[in-house]
Amino acid sequence: MAAVSRHEAEIFGVPVYPDPQDRAAALLQLLLQVPALERSNAMFATAVAYGYLVASGLKIATSPERVRDLARLVKDGTADVRTIADVLRTWTV
Repeated sequence: MAAVSRHEAEIFGVPVYPDPQDRAAALLQLLLQVPALERSNAMFATAVAYGYLVASGLKIATSPERVRDLARLVKDGTADVRTIADVLRTWTV
């Protein structure tokens, strides 16, 4: 529930996360903060973000290595939503 609420957040009717990449990044970050699995949560969260972008109608081109690199970046906890969204934008064709 928190994951849905965060990526749909609005302030005075203005979306906090305006682009699909921003929303996918917020979702990815939250899934790491609230782990769904016993292990491999970074890969799971990154896969969910990928699926979110595809479900948003975006054409995505990436590789397993780029997915792994993003998972490692977010797993260390230093990447903010903007940084994650910027990486996700590089996946968008």
